[in-house]
Amino acid sequence: MPARRSPARRPTMKDIARRAGVSESAVSFALNGRPGVSEVTRERVRRVAEQLGWRPSTAARQLSGEGAATVGFVVARPADTLGVDSFFLQLISGIQEVLAERHLGLLFQVVESVEDECAVYRRWWAEHRVDGVLVVDPRAEDPRPDLLGELGLPAVVIGGGPDSRQPGTSTVWADDAGAMASLVDRLYELGHRRIVHVAGLPRLAHTERRIRALRTEAERHGPQARVHSVTTDYSDAESAAATRRVLGAAEPPTALVYDNDVMAVAGLAAATELGFAVPADLSVVSWEDSALCRLVKPWLSALSRDTVGFGRTAAGELMALLDGGPARTVQVPVPRLIERDSTGPARPH
Repeated sequence: MPARRSPARRPTMKDIARRAGVSESAVSFALNGRPGVSEVTRERVRRVAEQLGWRPSTAARQLSGEGAATVGFVVARPADTLGVDSFFLQLISGIQEVLAERHLGLLFQVVESVEDECAVYRRWWAEHRVDGVLVVDPRAEDPRPDLLGELGLPAVVIGGGPDSRQPGTSTVWADDAGAMASLVDRLYELGHRRIVHVAGLPRLAHTERRIRALRTEAERHGPQARVHSVTTDYSDAESAAATRRVLGAAEPPTALVYDNDVMAVAGLAAATELGFAVPADLSVVSWEDSALCRLVKPWLSALSRDTVGFGRTAAGELMALLDGGPARTVQVPVPRLIERDSTGPARPH
């Protein structure tokens, strides 16, 4: 009968101290990012810890109050719009992939307003519930980065612009303006001069960037291009209502751009009910691509991006902050237009 193996022993701080030739207290200071050791010693200790395969004990970190082994994620949107929003489902999938590698949990909460979101951050900080947070839907005048800075909570803002980062806060962003410009250029090539953007919530930074980009492109293309945006709450109901309004105008648009896939599908149904043929009378584009865009007829053209990868990038930047790295601004690839059956040449008038 083979001899029974003893369970592998996990490396300890004492092992690291012995190998690095320093005291256990110096190892603790170095690995927890505390002052009291030189940078040379800190790097040597970290290198030895990596060689030995040392990992911090989650239980010990929680008991000592040094960490919660959890990342926070709060969304201030109507709860009934999130369950069918493919963007958030894919984003969380990417975030979870990275957190799972580090054996970290995700604490997710939906609230009614940014004020409620700030209250959640204060409570989490007071209760030592999270080690850092991922922030979505940045706004032009946003109280959250300053608050998180005051609390000392590491944070990554998802969707901020290149100049929106606050000290100590990382930003991961996509060039919404560039994507809108390329989309308008393509619709213009197809002969569309009346374009309506059915946008999401007002005051969100990415909503405002898309609206500004649409106006800029209209001005660049000259007075023949007549475009405007209408804001909604991202729901199918408001999207359908907005579609009916704009298509009931004396000169209805020949192209509609929706800020997500659910809105685009609802808009397509409303346009069809009103007797508009897609794409013969009206071209339809969804900002987000998903399986939903290929479950309707005609299949919807869409701006596509790697949203799961977006989530992985954001979570990776937060891990870097938790490891003591510097705050950064990171740009992900620009969404690209995938043309399907819902777009075509504008009908001559």
